[in-house]
Amino acid sequence: MQTHTMKNLNHIKAVLFDLDGVLADSEPHWDLIDADLLREHGVVYAGEHKQQVLGKSFALSLQFYKDTYDLQHTIEQMIERRQEIAADYYAQRIEVFEDAPGVLRDLRARKLRIGLATSSLSNLAGSFLERHGLREMFDAITTGEEVVHGKPHPDIYLRAAAKLDAAPERCLVVEDSLAGVQAGRDAGMTVAAIPDPRYVNAADYTDQADYVLSRLSEVVELFRA
Repeated sequence: MQTHTMKNLNHIKAVLFDLDGVLADSEPHWDLIDADLLREHGVVYAGEHKQQVLGKSFALSLQFYKDTYDLQHTIEQMIERRQEIAADYYAQRIEVFEDAPGVLRDLRARKLRIGLATSSLSNLAGSFLERHGLREMFDAITTGEEVVHGKPHPDIYLRAAAKLDAAPERCLVVEDSLAGVQAGRDAGMTVAAIPDPRYVNAADYTDQADYVLSRLSEVVELFRA
């Protein structure tokens, strides 16, 4: 565990989790989902633009693909198709990180409010949470279609905090992407990052997040310090 700024977490009343890459081991599947999508446009894709889309909203990610590959479909059409392709992955294939259920139970036992703030759409997040028995762990869920400006903009975290009646400065954000870290910081929240070494360099997070963790279970340790 590394810290950028030492903050006492006694003031924290709510913990806001990202879904993809934090609770759901979905990032490997997104390369496959986007490969399926782009194949329909005649593009062979093998995840080479992971860094450009990691953690970002559907609209921003698809705008990147549209510009990069000169795709003719509208963003709205691409969002609909990407959602259709992803639905099977979230309902059948994507697994939960093994630490997630225990971490959520521990934080709830500490009387913290628990929120989800994900760029994924509601049907994807909902089917995943139901399949893994996690839905009841959250006091509020906020998904990508609820905000105009997705991550790295702070809107989704501000909306999630409002649902929990928690002031931004009393929220801890748990993220895996730099886009999500920026969203949390710009919302005025404390941010713990869990960079996935399969896709990113943890050193890039040192000056961005308040805490850089190696695994999800370390979130609980922050409240024991």
